[in-house]
Amino acid sequence: MIVGVPRESYPGERRVALIPAVIPTLAKAGLEVAVQSKAGEQAGYPDSAYAEKGAKILPDRAAVFAAADIIVQVLCYGSNDITGKDDLPLFRRGQFLIGFLRPFGSAEVVEQIAGTGATAFSVELMPRTTRAQSMDALSSMATICGYKAVLLAAETAIRLFPMMTTAAGTITPARVFVIGAGVAGLQAISTARRLGAVASAYDMRPAAKEQVQSLGGRFVELPIEAQNAQDARGYGTAQDETFYARQRELLTRVVAESDVVITAAVVPGKKSPVLITADMVKGMAPGSVIVDLAAERGGNCELTRTGETVSAYGVTIIGAINLASSVPYHASQMYARNVSAFLAYMVKEGKPQLNMQDEIIRETMISHGGEIVNARVREFYKLPALTPTAS
Repeated sequence: MIVGVPRESYPGERRVALIPAVIPTLAKAGLEVAVQSKAGEQAGYPDSAYAEKGAKILPDRAAVFAAADIIVQVLCYGSNDITGKDDLPLFRRGQFLIGFLRPFGSAEVVEQIAGTGATAFSVELMPRTTRAQSMDALSSMATICGYKAVLLAAETAIRLFPMMTTAAGTITPARVFVIGAGVAGLQAISTARRLGAVASAYDMRPAAKEQVQSLGGRFVELPIEAQNAQDARGYGTAQDETFYARQRELLTRVVAESDVVITAAVVPGKKSPVLITADMVKGMAPGSVIVDLAAERGGNCELTRTGETVSAYGVTIIGAINLASSVPYHASQMYARNVSAFLAYMVKEGKPQLNMQDEIIRETMISHGGEIVNARVREFYKLPALTPTAS
């Protein structure tokens, strides 16, 4: 079987789905690799590096789709709502697709992907289990986003992050507050600490307290309890507006005392909850910075504008999206390792094994045989349940 790697078409996307170093691993699983010319160039992986590892270099996108049994992308149609639709005519029935598909974004898009007859796998839905840890691309990219968020904040802030004792006196460390201590939030805490800031964090999931403290951060506890704070996959769940109103009230003082606030509270398939209001921003010191990692789904700050940096009441609010693409070399490396681990798991002796009793296959497969087959996705879009079949 041939794995095809087309050049990413989303504007500004610099990552590549596979890097040269993983090609020998795929060869052991009986897979050949075909790469579109210059697919890895912007990430620091030239065509020559792929060729040296045994990949075939193809001249254009159509050639890759025509040759490949499995297409591997970073941003597939769904995640790529600008140019992704152009790929639909290139798919053929029975072809495999692996990448970020944003399965809870649009029913129409998921149906269009299914309609091509492709068997599509959404890496966002990888189970967060020990067995699937090496394949968890969402966590890999979230790690990079958390790291980069702190660098953006440090570059934008009018204050230094570390404490410094100088001939001109002692400079106190910056106070960084992280809302949402998932993978991105924890990496933000860790990075802020490495830069010398005082870091604190809040998460409605009680289990996050120990993780925050293990990184040297202070866990902010609020006298409010979420109902079913996390789902079976470990993600935070949506709460009612009464909870969020009380949460905002209690967070107001902590936000006002912070030099930098990084928000990373997302609920899969839902609009990001508003945790910082315009009034809360108004209460922050001039020169403070908010980096909203939930910007793509509306933002945790009321004043966030997706993909933009704005200023309000003397506070800079950064709504940057696709931050992982700004560090394309290592983002591609991490993603390629995740995807190649998934391919090696799924393909045995050159043939894909679609065992629907296997949680990893069942949870990530979105479409097969022209149908949307994922139970979570069908439930989300209120589609009737399919009779389970094994293949």
